[in-house]
Amino acid sequence: MKQKLFLGISTQLKMTPQLQQAIKLLQLSTLELQQEIQENLYTNPLLEIDEEANSHAGEDIQTASETSEMPEDIGEALDTEYFSMRKTGSSVSNEEFTHIEQVSGQGLHDYLSWQLRLSHISERDLTIGEAIIDSIDNDGLLQASIEELISAAALEDPAEADEIEAILNRIQHFDPPGVGARDLRECLLIQLKLLGTDPGYSDDSTLETAIKIVDKFLPLVSQGDLTMLIKQSRCSKENIMQALDLLKSLNPRPGSQYSDTAADYIIPDVLVHKIKGQWAVSLNPETLPKIKLTEQYTEFVSQTSDKDQQYLKGKYQEARWFLRSLESRHDTLLKVAKSIVSNQMEFFEKGPEHMRPLVLRDLAEELGFHESTISRATNQKYLSCPTGVYELKYFFSSQVSTTSGGEASSTAIKALIQKLVREENPQKPYSDSKLASMLKEEGIVVARRTVAKYREMQGIESSSARKRIN
Repeated sequence: MKQKLFLGISTQLKMTPQLQQAIKLLQLSTLELQQEIQENLYTNPLLEIDEEANSHAGEDIQTASETSEMPEDIGEALDTEYFSMRKTGSSVSNEEFTHIEQVSGQGLHDYLSWQLRLSHISERDLTIGEAIIDSIDNDGLLQASIEELISAAALEDPAEADEIEAILNRIQHFDPPGVGARDLRECLLIQLKLLGTDPGYSDDSTLETAIKIVDKFLPLVSQGDLTMLIKQSRCSKENIMQALDLLKSLNPRPGSQYSDTAADYIIPDVLVHKIKGQWAVSLNPETLPKIKLTEQYTEFVSQTSDKDQQYLKGKYQEARWFLRSLESRHDTLLKVAKSIVSNQMEFFEKGPEHMRPLVLRDLAEELGFHESTISRATNQKYLSCPTGVYELKYFFSSQVSTTSGGEASSTAIKALIQKLVREENPQKPYSDSKLASMLKEEGIVVARRTVAKYREMQGIESSSARKRIN
C-alpha cells in the first residue's frame, strides 16, 4: 500500500500551568483563597498588597438579567498587567455585610449525598449509591469490596456486581476528583482522566505520560527511581518531568479537605440585593484579593545581574499567571451566581417554597461549562440576600412530579413541610401520611417515606415526639 503525506490544521487546548492553577483556585473557599494569596505574597517578591484596591469597589451594579463577557478558556490571557476589580462591587454599603455568619461545616458524606440526590437515578440506584457513600472513608477512599456493598445495599432483589460498579463509576465522577477510588492508583487515574474531559484540557503528551506512569510504573515513582522510570516507560526525561509535576498537583486524599464536625465562620462571597425593582448580583468586595504586581519591577531588573534577571522574569510570569487565575476565578463565580439568581428568581421574590428544580447540568449547559466546574464554583461559596446567607449549593435540588404533570423542587417541598409543621396544632401534630396527603392537595405527589426522609433531613421530629400535652 502506497504511503502518502497529508498536511492538515487542527486546534487544541493545552493543559497549561495557568489553567491548572485557575481550576485549583476556583475550588477554594474564601478562607483557603486568602491563605493561598498570603503564601504567594511571601514567596513572590513581585507581588504586593494593593492599597488602592478599595477605591475601585462599588463602582457599578450587575443585575441577574445582565450578561458579563467571560473568556471561553478559564486560563485565557487578560489585557491588564495587574489584578483590578472589574466593576463587580455593589453600591450598597459594605458595612451591611461586615457581620460574620456561623454556618455548620459540611462533611464529605453530606456533600457526596447531595450530588447523588441531584443525579437522575432510580430509587434502587439511590439506595446502592448511599451504601457506597457510607463505605467511603474521610480520605475519600472506598473501604468495601463489591461483595460487601451488595450486602450493605440490602435490597429485596439483591444488586448485581455490574449494578454496583455502574453506580460506583458515577460517584467516582463526583467532586472532589478522585473520590470513591479503591486505592491510590485508581484515585490518581480518576483525577487524570477527569482532567481530560474538562474544558481547556486535551489528551496531550503530558497527560498521556502521567496516565501511563500511574497505570504501570507507580512503584518506581514512590522509589524515586527516575532512571528506571525513563527506561521502562520509553519516554523522554523532559516528558517524564512534566508528567511528575502534573502528578504533584493531584490529591491522593481527596476527602481530606472536608470536616464532619467543624463549624466555619464565613463572609458571603456573593451579594444579592433588590435595587430599583431588579435583583443586583455582585461579588463581595470584602472577599476580593487586593494584590497587584509591584511597580518597582523595572527598577529591580535594571539593578540586578543576568542570573538574577532570569529569576525575576520567572517570578514576573508566575505573578501574572496568579493574578489572571484570580480574575478568572471571580469571573466564573460571578457568572455562576448570576445564573443561579436568574433561574431561582421565584425563591428571591417569594421564598423557599417556590424554589424550582435545578441540577448542575442545567447551569453547565446554560453557561457552556463542565459540570465539575459548576460544582467547584458552588462548593463552599456563600450568597447573602435579604432573607439570609446560603451556600450556592443550596439552590440546586432534584425534582418531584406534580399532579399537573409539572415538576417541583425537593427544596421547595422541604420548605412546605417545615411550614405545615410550624402551623400545626401541637396537640395534634401531622403524621407523615397526613403531610403527604396535604402535599398531594397542593398538587405534589410524594410517598410517605419520602416525607419522612425530608422531615428527618431537616431535623424535624416524628409526630409522636412533637406532640405537646397541656
